[in-house]
Amino acid sequence: MTPEEPSMNPEPAAAPELPVAPEQTAEFPAPPPPAPERDPFWGYGDLLWFFGLAIPSLLAGWAVGWLTLASLKLKVVSLAAEMIVLYGLLFGSLRLMFRLWYGRPFWRSLGWRPIRLPVMWVMLCGMITAVLVAVASSLIHTPTGENPMTQLMESRADILVMCVLGVTLAPLCEELVFRGFLQPVLVRSLGAAPGILLAALPFWLLHFQEYGNSWRHALIIAMAGVAFGWMRQATGSTKAAAIMHAAYNSLFFIALLTEKRMLPRL
Repeated sequence: MTPEEPSMNPEPAAAPELPVAPEQTAEFPAPPPPAPERDPFWGYGDLLWFFGLAIPSLLAGWAVGWLTLASLKLKVVSLAAEMIVLYGLLFGSLRLMFRLWYGRPFWRSLGWRPIRLPVMWVMLCGMITAVLVAVASSLIHTPTGENPMTQLMESRADILVMCVLGVTLAPLCEELVFRGFLQPVLVRSLGAAPGILLAALPFWLLHFQEYGNSWRHALIIAMAGVAFGWMRQATGSTKAAAIMHAAYNSLFFIALLTEKRMLPRL
């Protein structure tokens, strides 16, 4: 067969390739991620409810304190009874609110967590704050005369009872209220620095009348409140703020006892 002759068995032409349809898969959009939980889980409405309850609780505390004073004639014991009733009612209602409205525990919700720093360092911070506040108090010439607080500590027994209250019940309850309950809401809304500063304002208002309505005393108390708030924010632990507060108060009571030459008799 010459090249000019056509082949007797031509190869069949290849069939044209048809486009392959993409695999049909049923695709469903992924569910959106859950919204992050609000921290803290309570808000300004809860703050109003809590501080609204403070008025009847305070009246109940005053009534019990007055009855205690009338029967025992001891101002510091009357103050202790007043504090127990006041904070007992407030924290009892707050515990119910956390449990019934939110299903949350009391202590951990208020930041009562393990401390990320050695306890001795936290106590040292409290004592350093006390020294700095004492220096600031001297620089602004804080009045040293009598006021309602000094009138509560006229005798050795009075000072001892105030010392116990000042390093146990008072720092515990005040830090739970101001740094555990109030400050987290303010920090969430305004930021760390404004939240810490604003939480210190009602703290010094609580002590304003105790020191004869002295703005100088109020200023140094606000300074201490800012320091406790910084500890709460830095460690995330209200427990750390309470220990710092207790150490702060301890140094002042030691100085008071030393000044009155009562320390050897403790």
